[in-house]
Amino acid sequence: MLPDGSGPRGTGNVNGDEARARLAEVRTAVHRAVVGRDLVLDQVITGLVADGHILLEDLPGLGKTLVAKSFARALGLSFSRIQFTADLLPHDITGGEVFDSSTGAFPFRPGPLFAHVVLADEINRAPPKVQSALLEAMQEYQVTSEGGTHPLERPFLVMATQNPIELEGTYPLPEAQVDRFLLRLAVGYPTAEEEHTILTRRKERKQDEVEVPSVLTRETFRAIQAAAEDVEIDQAIEEYIVQIVAATRLDPRAEVGASPRGSLALLKLSRARALVEGREFVVPDDVKAFAEPGLAHRILVKPEPWIRGVRGPHVIRSALERVPVPKVP
Repeated sequence: MLPDGSGPRGTGNVNGDEARARLAEVRTAVHRAVVGRDLVLDQVITGLVADGHILLEDLPGLGKTLVAKSFARALGLSFSRIQFTADLLPHDITGGEVFDSSTGAFPFRPGPLFAHVVLADEINRAPPKVQSALLEAMQEYQVTSEGGTHPLERPFLVMATQNPIELEGTYPLPEAQVDRFLLRLAVGYPTAEEEHTILTRRKERKQDEVEVPSVLTRETFRAIQAAAEDVEIDQAIEEYIVQIVAATRLDPRAEVGASPRGSLALLKLSRARALVEGREFVVPDDVKAFAEPGLAHRILVKPEPWIRGVRGPHVIRSALERVPVPKVP
């Protein structure tokens, strides 16, 4: 139910104000399960509106799974969780042909990838063949089996988790796959006040599970995603995006800078952020807000700077400092 008790909203075109109001309802619903973390929740919802996959890289127990599950429920989307392990096989996630004794045929049985929001838990624990199958789904929105290809219903959004400190028994993600994630985010620890609220809520509800209401439908969410494509962006801001990405390639500390896919990601994220905030046009702050989470994971730092502690975010911050901010009407 919506806060006014009317239930999930229907379909139809949405403008900036309507999108902002409806996404605010989504945020309120998610906050029933996730305490605080306003910045990361805004980043997640922006990434989902931009129709992108999200990599949540943080320590265990900080609510990464809860965030993914809560957003799927609030947006009215189907949800599937896959626990990635070293013995996982491609057909375990894609599905495959299974013999039907009543017909003598081998119909395709969909796997857990056939959901709107897929949580790939501990994604770096799966072997390369599984990563390859997931990459096809992320990029082509389809899976391939012996009987041919099978399209995935849109939206198809992968929210993957990765533990940055426990590397035993893991497989480093290929750079090509990391580049397919629109955002890489960290959930972070709650404040002391937020953690006390978590304890209080758990004590009051007397169970671990938190009920998150569905406030949108799949059709409404798709309309909001489509509205992001209509957000106006001035040519000067497009040039600003190109210059930021180009600056990452010229940074002497970077082995590899962001690719054109990074420019497209920043374009999509900037438009989505404008829509989330109720605007129908992009401003430079939209670009700056998502330059680091949208580009840093696409940067490869040279060995010597890496040893000194230089990482992708440092390269992005330098680029933002060097590139002048455009003046737009």
